Parts: sequence; C-alpha cells; structure tokens
Amino acid sequence: MNNAISAPSVRGEFRQHWLLVLAAATGFGFSAIVSVTTGLFMEPLGREFGWGRALQASGASITAILTFLMSPFFGALIDRWGTRGMALAGIVLASLIISGFSLANGSPVQWMALWGFYAFAGVMIKSTVWTAAISSVFKEGRGLALGLTLSGTAVAAIIFAPLTDWLINSYGWRGAWIGLGLGAGTLTFVLCALFFFDGYAMAKSKQAKTGEVPTKGPLLDVPGLSIAEAWRDSALWRIGLSTFLMMVVTIALNVHQFEILRSTGLTRTTAAYYSSIAGFAGIAGKLITGWLLDRYHVRWVGGITLGMTTVAFALLLLPNLTAPIIIAAMVVNGYSAGTKLQVASYLTSAYGGLRNFGAMFGVMASLIAAGSGIGPVLAGYIFDVYGTYAPFLIFGMIASIFCGGLILSLGAYPSWARNHEKEQVAQ
Repeated sequence: MNNAISAPSVRGEFRQHWLLVLAAATGFGFSAIVSVTTGLFMEPLGREFGWGRALQASGASITAILTFLMSPFFGALIDRWGTRGMALAGIVLASLIISGFSLANGSPVQWMALWGFYAFAGVMIKSTVWTAAISSVFKEGRGLALGLTLSGTAVAAIIFAPLTDWLINSYGWRGAWIGLGLGAGTLTFVLCALFFFDGYAMAKSKQAKTGEVPTKGPLLDVPGLSIAEAWRDSALWRIGLSTFLMMVVTIALNVHQFEILRSTGLTRTTAAYYSSIAGFAGIAGKLITGWLLDRYHVRWVGGITLGMTTVAFALLLLPNLTAPIIIAAMVVNGYSAGTKLQVASYLTSAYGGLRNFGAMFGVMASLIAAGSGIGPVLAGYIFDVYGTYAPFLIFGMIASIFCGGLILSLGAYPSWARNHEKEQVAQ
C-alpha cells in the first residue's frame, strides 16, 4: 500500500483509486439524506400530529448533541482500527432506523427516541469516516478527491429533495421514510462493501502479518501534531470556531429553506425543485474549490468561499422574491456553503496533520454536530416567536462574514508541514 499512499501524480492517484472516491461520495451522500429531506416532512407531520416547527427540528438537535459527545471517541477508533468496518456497520444501522421513522405515532418522546437511535448510527457514517479514508490514500490530488467525496451531499440534495416529495405524494410520509432508508441504504452498502477501504488500516494489517517495520510510508512517515499540541494550536481553534458558526447558519438554512421559499407563496413541490438548484451549485463549488485547494493556500480559498454565503442570506431578505433572485440565492448558497466540510477537512489536515487526523477531525465533527443541532432549532424558534425568518437571515449574513474572516486570518502552513513536503519532493 506504500505506493497507494504516495501516488506520483494527481492523475495516477485517481486512476488507481477512483472507485474509492465513488464509494466514499455515495456513503457521504447517504449520511445526508435525513438532513436534506427533513424540511419536506414538516408539513405532513405538522398536519397529522399538530407539531410546531421547533419540535420537528428537535430531532436534528438530539442527533447533534449525541454526535457532539460521541465523535471524538469514534475519531480515535478510526485512528486505531480504520474506517471500513465502522462505515459498513453504520450504513446498515442507519438504513433500518431511517425506515423506523415511519413508526412515529405523534408522541414527542417516541420521536426523540427515534432520533437518539439514529444519532448512534449516524456518527458512524459522518464526514470523519469518509475524509479519513480519502486522506489516507490521496496526497497530490487530496483537495479534488475530498471535493468529489463531499459532493455526495450535493448529489443527495439534487436527487432526494424531489424524490422525497414524490414519495410523500405517492406513498405518504411513512412510505417515504421506508423508501429512503431501505432503497438508498442497500445501494450504498453494496458500493462500500465492494470498493471502500482505508489505506492506513490496510498498511497496518499488512505490517502485523509480515512483521515488516517500514522506515517510511503510511505508518512512520506521517506528519502532524500530537493530541496535546493540537489542543494548544490557535489555528485549529479558529478553524473550529468558524466551522461551528457556519454549521449553525447553513444547516438551519438547509432545513428551513423549503419553508422560507414557501413563505413567498411557492408550493412545496416548486420549493423543492428550487432547493435542488443548490445541490447542482454545490457540486460545482466542491469541484472548483478542490481544484483551487490543490493550487492555492487554503486560507484564501476557504475564507472567500465561506464569506460568500452572506450573499445568499441577503438575497433571501429582499421583499417580493422573484424567480431569478431565488435561483441566484440557491446558487450562491449551494456553491459557497456547500464547501464548508471540504474546507474544514482540508484545513484540519493542513494545520494539524494526519498523525491524529481521526481524533482531531472527530472534535471538528463534534463542533459540526453542535452547530447542526443548534441552527435548525434556533431558526425554528425565531420563526415561532416572530412569525418570520428575517432575524435569522440577518444573523446568517453577519456570521458568514465573521467566519470567512477567521479563515483569512490563518497564517502560513506549519513549519513541520513545510519541512515534510520538502522531504517528499527531495525523494
């Protein structure tokens, strides 16, 4: 596996491992199904059970809280045992539990319990699993490989928003949950069982069997911070704060954008198709950002793209939204906000290294989970109190500018990373 870790070129890496990228992208897309479709279930659940939007969005908060607590632990497990087994088990559990949402009977306690079970499965297929596997194999083309992998969520938004609307209209909201869980889950499991692997875990397994102790390669030649050093690193703290705030505002926007658009007079079906535009823009954003990350400093690429998100919030604040304005808002939101995980992952590996990437990005995943949980409930509470999403949209504008500034304030890459790169070039 040493030659897999140090592939000589971007083209060579992708020629050798494109099926890994396909499997990881599919897995990451599957992990996003619940978040990209929650808004479509709000109307039928509210009509049948009389629930307010804050209660409906509370499921995301429960998931976020438990993910926040569990992510560092699961990240450490990834560093020790690899990602493949965790990913496959998580896909099976998540498929069954997503289908289990069809059993909701109107009890808030039962609803929260279902989300609690989902959280355990969900943390096993969060971004850390997929980005750790990609980072273990790709070096020269890591930015683009991460972009392609994380495009899975954009593809999920494109496919599953209209598909879920069709399933609800055709089979009811219960049938929609079953179709999403079992249908998408089966496809994802097959692809990952065939093609998903972890470069470092395979190298460790080979070393354990042969007794070889390499002087270089994926085990001893892995640069990066220790856990103690990572906790003291100011750059990682800034990355974490920016990631947290961006998740608060962008996940809230993703969950509530159907209702934000419907408040302008659009039907749910029309709003779903408008929202899918963000998915197409998200794919473009991830690929373009991945290309840029492999060529320019991540603080410039990340800072500008995250800061751009403020334009989407500003457009949605305009009175009398027209189709061109809505489309522009969806494009900007999809392009800029869609890169947040890609930027966070690249920043973590660039400033923290790969030695303890699972543990470090596990902490980032906790912050992602916290922001993902707070955002939807915060936006729902604002709407319930004020009867409008305007205060939330204003907060989103301010937060986007602040987060972009945090990333722009990062300094040069750490000296250990630059020295390691020089050693690799010399070889």
